[in-house]
Amino acid sequence: METEVLVTAQTIDFSLLALFWRATIVVKIVMIILILASFWSWSIIFQKFINFRIARSNTNRFEAAFWSGDPLDELYEKIKDKPRGSAERIFVSGMMEWGRSQRSDGQMIPGAPSRMERSMDVAIVREHEKLNRGLTFLATVGSIAPFVGLFGTVWGIKNAFEEIAISQSTNLAVVAPGIAEALVATALGLLAAIPAVVFYNKLSSDSEQIISRYDAFAGEFSTILSRQLED
Repeated sequence: METEVLVTAQTIDFSLLALFWRATIVVKIVMIILILASFWSWSIIFQKFINFRIARSNTNRFEAAFWSGDPLDELYEKIKDKPRGSAERIFVSGMMEWGRSQRSDGQMIPGAPSRMERSMDVAIVREHEKLNRGLTFLATVGSIAPFVGLFGTVWGIKNAFEEIAISQSTNLAVVAPGIAEALVATALGLLAAIPAVVFYNKLSSDSEQIISRYDAFAGEFSTILSRQLED
């Protein structure tokens, strides 16, 4: 009897594709959701790495031009129409406010430095939102994917017990397929959640470092403009 059970169990296809097709409709939906979430997470991860690399490159190029010693007015005229990066957009927002704060006689209106700082702060907030776009999805996947997978597992095990009750048999050939199908859901949940959590932390840290550079630049730029007002 045991030999027959083992032979029967060995003939069952336990490949991932076979387990998927044998699963109930609820478990299939859970698996599909987790697979799609995983693919979407990886697309966000790769896109963010590309965007952050471009942001760093643009910032390095702009800072080299900013600190080259050329007049800031000339730099502003070159990039004001089509700023290519976040740092350039922050610079342009400050310079635009600088121009608006000048009266017809060339004097600055009261509170001009604080107006320029606020203008650049608003620009930095916009760039921060762009950098962090999509990271919320990674955090959500990392938080709920294991529970979605666990739901699929619980549902699959429930069906496995129902099959045992219907067949009135607890041999391996009856129990193993249902349990295996159920456990695949948990595996997919972890497969989606672990990279999402790891790269969410990594990308969030990178984003804050880039924003810190923008804040530092805005502070230095404000200092330069304040000195010009005092001269």
